Amino acid sequence: MEKTRTLTLAPRDLLGRIGTQKTTREYGDKEEIYSQGDAANAMFYVESGHVKLTVASKGGRKAVLAILGKGDFFGENCLLRNSRRTTTATALRHSTLARVTKSTLSSIMHREPAFSNGLVLDLLSRIVRIQEDFTDQLLNSSERRLARLLLRLNNFGKPSATDPAALRVSQETLAEMVGTTRSRVSHFMNRFREMGLINYNGSLHVHRALRTYLLHE
Repeated sequence: MEKTRTLTLAPRDLLGRIGTQKTTREYGDKEEIYSQGDAANAMFYVESGHVKLTVASKGGRKAVLAILGKGDFFGENCLLRNSRRTTTATALRHSTLARVTKSTLSSIMHREPAFSNGLVLDLLSRIVRIQEDFTDQLLNSSERRLARLLLRLNNFGKPSATDPAALRVSQETLAEMVGTTRSRVSHFMNRFREMGLINYNGSLHVHRALRTYLLHE
């Protein structure tokens, strides 16, 4: 019975296992949390707000890899020996993040198998999400990719999501994540808005009707 409970720890439960062995800090809009190439010495948890992960090439080209919301962990590569940040993390709006140092994280993982199991499952769910994104890029239209992205950014289908705050995200960022042009994103966003599927005026509100629309397209 205990084994079953350890395999179903939610992100909030994982944070609870850390307890007071974390620090909490507020970040302003567009404030950098860490930069690509920095030493990876801590893991983070989004308590409120949103965080954007980007990667840059040596030639200066940038790509948005993910936008994270309440309940998401990031920076787990700190568990690797002598690791460096492979992305740049930036707060998208006023956000509150919990920070757990590498040494504290390693100590908890050795001491509590339940925590280790839960963290592994959280990482596996992230891998599945990345695979779904690649499938989207290969098989689906840019309109469907945008619809799926909007649903994910608003945490539809995520049981632990309770943050009702609107997400402020630019069409340029959406275009980078979908893999299309800003003009195409603008066209689709206007269409979704006219159909009553979203509200978008700087802040993004997605209605559940968009999920129904996506299933039937």
